[in-house]
Amino acid sequence: MKNNKNKKGVMYSTNPDFEFEYENHKMGALPNNEQHLKVCIDKHRAGKTAVIIKDFIGTAEDLKALGKLLKTKCGVGGSAKNGEIIIQGDVRDKVMDILKKEEYTYKRVGG
Repeated sequence: MKNNKNKKGVMYSTNPDFEFEYENHKMGALPNNEQHLKVCIDKHRAGKTAVIIKDFIGTAEDLKALGKLLKTKCGVGGSAKNGEIIIQGDVRDKVMDILKKEEYTYKRVGG
């Protein structure tokens, strides 16, 4: 059963064959080489350094899978939510090497 919060654009319909459009159906994951990720470094998160990967296009499951891959290969913690992956520590070069091996298109942003 689909979540009612994801229904899009219709409040009521008299059409007996009407099917709702759900927001999650339209958003499919782009292939790795078509993603345009931004790899940033943030030194203000509770006084710690973190690497942030932004602009991921795809499902929450795909985002979490990429986050898990990066965290495992870097041997650090982090999170993946709201279209961002946060990797703890100053491991930006390592993250970019992993993204390159996985054939993602990325851009280094900031210092």
